[in-house]
Amino acid sequence: MVAVIGDVHGCFYTLTNLIEKIGEEFPKAEIYFVGDLVDRGKYSCEVMDFIEEKKFKFTIGNHEYMFLNYFRNPSSFWREAWFNNGAEATLKSYENRFTRIDNHLKLLDEATLFYNLDDCFISHAGISQFYSDIINDEIINDKEKLNEILSNDLLEDFGVLCCRSSLMNIGKLQVVGHTRMYEPKYIKEKNVLYIDTGAIGGNKLSAAIIENNNIIKFISVPTNKGDIY
Repeated sequence: MVAVIGDVHGCFYTLTNLIEKIGEEFPKAEIYFVGDLVDRGKYSCEVMDFIEEKKFKFTIGNHEYMFLNYFRNPSSFWREAWFNNGAEATLKSYENRFTRIDNHLKLLDEATLFYNLDDCFISHAGISQFYSDIINDEIINDKEKLNEILSNDLLEDFGVLCCRSSLMNIGKLQVVGHTRMYEPKYIKEKNVLYIDTGAIGGNKLSAAIIENNNIIKFISVPTNKGDIY
């Protein structure tokens, strides 16, 4: 059993409220995140500290990828894109503690694009329908091959970090963030669950409790208004 949490975007106090609620109801659920932990909200540094302290698992989102490339790859397209997508709020959260950035960059260096679990498949934006003639059951279950294919298209609008178009039915439940919904939304014909419920927009942060590709329950908490500008 896993609890998969949607896009946090620096909403630290909202996140800790949700973690507490999950722990009360499903203390044995292993916690995963779909990425976009940082940017836009007030407390990206605190969120990353919390993830590091608790050793929670997460897939890298486009916002972490931009953040990482700002420091690791100065000539990258992603570095420039970051300043139009929440960089200012994130950098402000590191004021007077820039030494924390090195630790957090190491976490991001080690982050994966996806988790293929017995319970579900987790990524930030999902595997696009674009790959329907490229990715088959064998590749889905070959981490190295799948990672190679997906890594080649990170800049594309159908890529696993940025896709907002129709996703591929991969034969198991895909759990994704990135595309904001008012409520968690399950698309039956694609077997896809969208779990970003717009915490940074003042709506709520949501988690899905999942076991063996079955959605057991949704748990949500309203956004703590102190988390957002």
